[in-house]
Amino acid sequence: MTQPTTAPGLEPGLAARDAASRAFERTLAARLQLDETLDREIAATPGLEGRDASLARAIAMASFRHLGTITRALDSRLDKGAASLPRPVQAILATAAAQILYLEAPDHAAVDLAVAQTRAQPQGVRFTGVVNAVLRKLAREAASIRAAADPLQDDTPDWLRRSWTADHGAEAAGLIARSFSEELALDLTVRSDAGGWAERLGAVLLPTGSIRLPERTPVHELPGYDEGAWWVQDAASAVPARLLGAGPGMRVLDLCAAPGGKTAQLAAAGADVTALDRSGQRLRLVRTNLDRLGLDARIVEADGASWRDEPFDAVLLDAPCTATGTIRRHPDAAWTKTPGDEAKLVALQARLIDNAVALTRPGGRLIFCTCSLQRAEGEAQAEAALTRHPALRREPIAEAEIGVAGSINAAGDFRALPFQLPGDSPRLSGWGGFFAARFVRGS
Repeated sequence: MTQPTTAPGLEPGLAARDAASRAFERTLAARLQLDETLDREIAATPGLEGRDASLARAIAMASFRHLGTITRALDSRLDKGAASLPRPVQAILATAAAQILYLEAPDHAAVDLAVAQTRAQPQGVRFTGVVNAVLRKLAREAASIRAAADPLQDDTPDWLRRSWTADHGAEAAGLIARSFSEELALDLTVRSDAGGWAERLGAVLLPTGSIRLPERTPVHELPGYDEGAWWVQDAASAVPARLLGAGPGMRVLDLCAAPGGKTAQLAAAGADVTALDRSGQRLRLVRTNLDRLGLDARIVEADGASWRDEPFDAVLLDAPCTATGTIRRHPDAAWTKTPGDEAKLVALQARLIDNAVALTRPGGRLIFCTCSLQRAEGEAQAEAALTRHPALRREPIAEAEIGVAGSINAAGDFRALPFQLPGDSPRLSGWGGFFAARFVRGS
């Protein structure tokens, strides 16, 4: 593996590892989003771009994806456990362990640069011997550590393991956790001629109509990016907008619209779209994406739980959630969310549903969806909505509308599980965890 370049005056690869360990530490300590933290760290590091930036991202992602296994391996080889060390040293050890156990970087580079990182920390010199010894031992025992790792028992926080087992059964919980141990390829939603674009990009045409890229390629370098022929969107996330049946002449509300993939789908279908979100910053991203795609929508910055307007022909509510269905693409979500977050979000989702019902005209469709694997944020919310709003009736979704076996539950709702949608390799298999219920509002 070619060693990445680095900023002048630093050992090769050190800047990337510094950025990764800092992003890891800050994400975990402050329960931030890793993507945003990494972006800030990479931008703040002179000369860190291209392969160096990709290396930093790969290290941080692997550290969270296998955090339980890494923590157990370190704790068993430290007299007082990793938590007894200063936080920066803990982060250096965890990210170095991720390189040794799960990435292709040479073991000696991971060890030597971790020692250099530790030495550069305030009061870090006293820990350099410990870091060196522990990481060299990990390198010798890497194969046995990986072989003994259990994705559900080791790399899934206790509350999620219990929740998934209760919600989906022990076998499905194990399959969910196992799928999250593998990176997932990138999916695209295409405006038209998905088969033609799949052939042109060398991609896989999925039964849902999305296409999946087999290679890791910067999307802005791909054909079709500049002309707005497609946009990045997980295959499961692209399903709900299609279920709405939007078309020309329809007034459609995308409630909680950012980052805008579903808005783009609705606008591309010819609907008159209002895209609402409470975050002005995220709405700027929606506008940027629409401009690239040559699409338009009315942009509204407001609280979706209280905003009022004339009722719409159709409403799509992709509600804020714990995002546990996105762990495969965002492994930090498993370690930065708590049961307390779920309870708060469930209450918010109920308020959003109530307002979404009020914003749907009699005879109009409403879709409620979340990128969560938690029944409390999916199936339970759908049932509660039907109880609170007698005018609502469920419009069952047929498996033929999705094209993926096992993706519809007994009630007729869409329930995507990460291990569904088989492909030719682990990276090309599966999709995000997702839930969607379709309703019609009576008079």
